Amino acid sequence: MQKHDNPLLHISTLPNHAPAFDSIKEDHFLPAVAEAIAEARRNINAIKSDAGSPDFDNTIEVLETASETLGTVTSVFYNQLSAAGTDGLHDLAEKIGPMNAAFSSDVLLDKHLFSRVRNVYERRAMMMLTVEQETLLDETYNGFVRGGALLDDAKKAELRKIDERLSVLGPIFMNNVAKSAEQFELIITDETDMNGLPESSRDGAKHAAQEKGYEGKWLFTLDYPSFGPFMQYADDSALREKMWRAFSSRAWDSAEYSNAPVVMEIVRLRDKRAKLLGYQNHARYVLQRRMAEKPETVMAFLEKMKKAYKPAAQRDLESLQKFAATLGRSKPLQPWDIAYYAEKQKESLYHFKSEDMRPYFPLETVLKGCFSHFGKLFSLRFEKNNAYPVWHPDVTAYDVRDETDNGFVGTLYADFFPRTGKKDGAWKTSYRDQGLFHRRVERPLISIVCNFTKPTKDKPSLLTHGEVSTLFHEMGHAVHALLSRVRYSSLAGTNVKWDFVELPSQLQENWTYQKETLDMISGHYKTGERIPAALIEKLNASKNFMAGWAGLRQTNFGYLDMAWHTGDPARISDVAAFEDEATKDTRLFPRLAGPFSVSFSHLFAGGYSAGYYSYKWAEVLDADAFELFLEKGLYDKATAESYKREVLAKGGSEHPRLLYKRFRGRDADPDSLLRREGLLKNKEKAA
Repeated sequence: MQKHDNPLLHISTLPNHAPAFDSIKEDHFLPAVAEAIAEARRNINAIKSDAGSPDFDNTIEVLETASETLGTVTSVFYNQLSAAGTDGLHDLAEKIGPMNAAFSSDVLLDKHLFSRVRNVYERRAMMMLTVEQETLLDETYNGFVRGGALLDDAKKAELRKIDERLSVLGPIFMNNVAKSAEQFELIITDETDMNGLPESSRDGAKHAAQEKGYEGKWLFTLDYPSFGPFMQYADDSALREKMWRAFSSRAWDSAEYSNAPVVMEIVRLRDKRAKLLGYQNHARYVLQRRMAEKPETVMAFLEKMKKAYKPAAQRDLESLQKFAATLGRSKPLQPWDIAYYAEKQKESLYHFKSEDMRPYFPLETVLKGCFSHFGKLFSLRFEKNNAYPVWHPDVTAYDVRDETDNGFVGTLYADFFPRTGKKDGAWKTSYRDQGLFHRRVERPLISIVCNFTKPTKDKPSLLTHGEVSTLFHEMGHAVHALLSRVRYSSLAGTNVKWDFVELPSQLQENWTYQKETLDMISGHYKTGERIPAALIEKLNASKNFMAGWAGLRQTNFGYLDMAWHTGDPARISDVAAFEDEATKDTRLFPRLAGPFSVSFSHLFAGGYSAGYYSYKWAEVLDADAFELFLEKGLYDKATAESYKREVLAKGGSEHPRLLYKRFRGRDADPDSLLRREGLLKNKEKAA
């Protein structure tokens, strides 16, 4: 294939130089990666052969953009791997991963290139650099050091092999989770087996069955819009157990798609890699470049969370057990009973069901209101633009503009529904970050990807409040990327320290409990009626229901993550046994199915290794930040502008602690989260 025939290898003439998804084929990726690597090598060689003395412009900035074609190609590839996940793409991942890793190693382990970078770094005090340039120089130099530049040749060769293998294992892990989940189907033929399920869940199951050719039946899968309501509402305990065990045994019970050996290999390689680079373990390697800085800080934080959440979770479980007894449940509750009885107890306590809100949240109405929310907060306008090709008919593209001057802010893609091969969960990603692109500072190409309840023949997609919060969460990430105003894309938007990245996303969830915002995003799918004020009051009254249980669950995942990445893998022979020991003090049930580790994609197919604590860490920041909006006004222009200017626009160009302090006027109050969750009174202090 000639270069000019490959749409991945030339600058797109589409708006914002967007990818030509209508022209990109799977067989374009491998030659595009090969050519992009060759181009990047030529650019790197030009840096090394520059006769001038190394300086910021001819070394650091040129290096920043040397691989931009490769970055564009691989961003399209890996985003499609997650959003489409065909067998062909997964086969390609096993070839492209090592190619990309080998090139990265070639760059980071290049003595001559590192010599130039170090020369600039050591003379930085004599240069008139901007704050952003200082940050880029620091990140570049430390990237080389942490990538093995100071190792001897034998250790460099060993590190290279490790990185190439790790580049393959993440996609394998992700594929195993998806494929094992797709093997399970719960086909219902007797309608009484669905007693308790809301109409929306039944309609979705009927629609799913029809799509698979199961006429006159109902199909439930492990996709969360199917699985979640089933666990929450199905009266049949045996069927709930069947669903729960299948979901909890993904990539475990399947011999073909077992992730147990994958987890062990990833953990061993990460540990080996960290030790090669001079660190005690993977966690110490990762945390050196995080706000937390070291495992001891993380463990102290998790311990504080555990002290607050565990007794609260125990009270939640005891209360739920007593409530279940009033409904005739004499046996102890099991994990597959929790969501079911919690929903009934919430209804009893607050006269409120999660399903009560679904009719008021048709996706199109919510999305339009969500855009209005960001318009009111940050003066943004979202305009659908059909000139952008998309990768699936479910995907919609939008131009984002600044309402104050009609300036172009960036491109947003929205991909909302489950499909075969698509990764579960929800995420924000970028096809190109804001910053230098072909020598010009360009605006970003951002995507949000979710797995929401699908529309049926008779009804639009109707969201739960949880799905609405997910939309606001991912839009928070997207807007962080869209509002970036830096020069260098590696420092743009969400390219911040990992334990800061969830602040802009989690902060947005707070607005989904406020009447002013709910009035914007709701409208009954039949009548257009806004959510009644009484229902909003019930939503807020029940907001902290089972907060201890939910908090302990997240804390449990944080402990599990740190156990995998601070322990000695040589002493681990059994994934399940190791997980049981690591989480014994942060769970209230024994493990009754597969270990969670084998489907824990955040850790083993994402970027959260030794970083899962950051969800709770950032919740402290978002709770503290939202207190200011509550004090000044939900849509107070001065507060929103300060947050936009000091936090969102700066990306990773400065240390997040400085950015947050400029916005808030002080450091975050560490007890703000527990106050919000009702686990601390206003004047109390957590232990």
